[in-house]
Amino acid sequence: MSKLARLDDCGDHLKVVNMNAARRGALSPDLYEVIAEACIRAEEPRIRAIVLTSQGGFFCAGGDLNVLIERRNLSEEQRRGKVDQLHDLIRGLRAAPVPVIALVAGGAAGAGVSLALAADLIIAETGIKFTAAYVKAGLVPDGGLTAALARMLPRALAMEMCLLARPVTAERLAELGVVNLVVAAPELEQAGQDLVTALAAGPPEAQQVIRQLVAAAYETTEAAQLDRERDAMAHAAGASEAGEGIAAFLEKRAPRFDKN
Repeated sequence: MSKLARLDDCGDHLKVVNMNAARRGALSPDLYEVIAEACIRAEEPRIRAIVLTSQGGFFCAGGDLNVLIERRNLSEEQRRGKVDQLHDLIRGLRAAPVPVIALVAGGAAGAGVSLALAADLIIAETGIKFTAAYVKAGLVPDGGLTAALARMLPRALAMEMCLLARPVTAERLAELGVVNLVVAAPELEQAGQDLVTALAAGPPEAQQVIRQLVAAAYETTEAAQLDRERDAMAHAAGASEAGEGIAAFLEKRAPRFDKN
């Protein structure tokens, strides 16, 4: 049986390729396994990003309804366990040691939207749509979708997506600041590589702390966040990355950051 996902080692980044084209990129155990492997291998100093992409013209259609119908025969506790597997996947991406980039071709639906929104940076193909159509199947969102939408979108639009299953275009999400860049399909891979190159030129430890600070900011008070920023800045100012970055700025040259 052919694998439904693979992990490509691209030197300075890892590329997760969703290969479940026959099911429009639906979630699969292979995809879960490959993403988990990517998060572990990203600890290697040379890896500066994880890129989520797909084959077959569609990023991810979310859960396979053929699989979900079979889960009706499981107990509710067993079904919770299956959903937790997806949630562990999302948590893993959020906690990855390097930035995560989603290249969304064709569109994203259901938990595929959750997967895209778990990334730190999103590049989407022109004209595609993001759809949360759970309600059409009598289901409710999972994969952290409601949490992500609540942080990123106005309440009315989040309700429109989830209650009415109305798709939202990549262009509209870009206008709202959810999608970083919208490009024509032939430019998607190059746009992703450009982001990897930009990240690879930056200070890796500072980048990871920034990711942690931004993530925490959505779930804490301003007072607590000020303390986090204070502690992080006090540490960063004495670290080698700041020494190189400040020296490069004063010497009017490009900094040379290394991941130890």
